[in-house]
Amino acid sequence: MAPSSVIDETALGELYARLERPMYNVVYRRLWNEQDSVDVVQEAFVRLWKARARVRSDGAEAYAWRTVLNLASNRRRSRRLWGWLAFDADRDGGAAGGPDEGLERRQREAAVRAAIDALPDKLRDVVLLAEFSELGNVEIAAILHIPPGTVGSRRHLAAARLRELLGGA
Repeated sequence: MAPSSVIDETALGELYARLERPMYNVVYRRLWNEQDSVDVVQEAFVRLWKARARVRSDGAEAYAWRTVLNLASNRRRSRRLWGWLAFDADRDGGAAGGPDEGLERRQREAAVRAAIDALPDKLRDVVLLAEFSELGNVEIAAILHIPPGTVGSRRHLAAARLRELLGGA
C-alpha cells in the first residue's frame, strides 16, 4: 500500500486482491457456508471503504481483518448454523472408496467442526487466522490487539484443546 494516510480505490483493490482468499478461508471455517463467507468478506471491504477517511493506510489490513472476524462472529451468532450445516459432499467428486468412506469422511469433518466450534472465540480466532490466513504471529497479534507471544500461547492451547476434543486424533 502507498505510504499516504488515505485509502484510495487502487489501494483498496490491491488489498482486496491480496486478502480476499485468506479471509474467505478463515471466515468459511467459522460459518461453514460458502455464500455467507463471500458476503462477509465483501461486507468487510465495503465497511473499510466507508471508513477510509478514518483509517490510515498502514492500518487498513488490520482494520479489514478485525472487521471480517467481527462480521463472521455476528453472522454465526445470528444464524446459529454450526450444529446442522453439512459439508459440500460433491466438492471432491464423491468418495472414491464408496458410501462407507464418504460417511466416515463426513463424520470426521463434523467432529472437527464441533471441536472448532467448542473453542472459546479468542482461541478460535487465533487458530483460524494462523492456519488459514497465511499471516504470521506478529500480524495476527496486530489484528487481534494482543502481544505476539500471546498468539503462540493461544495456538498451543487451541491445539491441545482440539486434540482433547478429538480424542487425540
